Amino acid sequence: MWEILNSAGIDPAPRRAGPTWKQFLANQARGILAADFFHIDTALGTRLSALVFLEHGTRRLHVAGVTASPTQDWTTQQARNLATDIGEGLDPLRSLLRDRDTKYSAAFDAVFQAEDMDILTSAPQAPKMNAHCERVIRTLRTEVCDHVLILNEAHAREVLAAFQRHYNQHRPHQARQQRPPEPHQQPDRAHGVNVRTLLRTRVLKGLINEYRYSA
Repeated sequence: MWEILNSAGIDPAPRRAGPTWKQFLANQARGILAADFFHIDTALGTRLSALVFLEHGTRRLHVAGVTASPTQDWTTQQARNLATDIGEGLDPLRSLLRDRDTKYSAAFDAVFQAEDMDILTSAPQAPKMNAHCERVIRTLRTEVCDHVLILNEAHAREVLAAFQRHYNQHRPHQARQQRPPEPHQQPDRAHGVNVRTLLRTRVLKGLINEYRYSA
């Protein structure tokens, strides 16, 4: 094909100069924090909004807050709370990835810019540009929200907090060689681990079960 185009005096199209978006995210994963909203419908018909953050490098999930009125001021306050909670954990993070939702304001961005982070905004109507966050939201829906009848904001916070603990401390992740973002250290076999006995912890009244070896 190159020879045909060249003989006709047509320059073949040049190769892409830079990396694809997927390659960029993979290369910069350790430094990216992604944000996104998803909605929860309660048993009484109220629609709630939850703001979540996901660290690409560790896959650590942060459910920042739940509200029926996701204003710009509320969203900015959740960002401040997150920055305080993570503390030095923000040090390796270099970029915040978010969409163009109007709930994100200049004040929201300023919280992360104060930590020397750049703001990356995805293209309009392009959820795949924030695919990791979209995926964890799908996990929240299919593993929790589709199976629990949420009553109100307080109940939603309780349920999502329980799943966040499970997700970060116990749920295996393929991108981390089947380890959770915050793996518990199992006792060494030499210190008396009984590999024949498993202990079960019920999460969300048995919706999720966690297992560990008995010491």
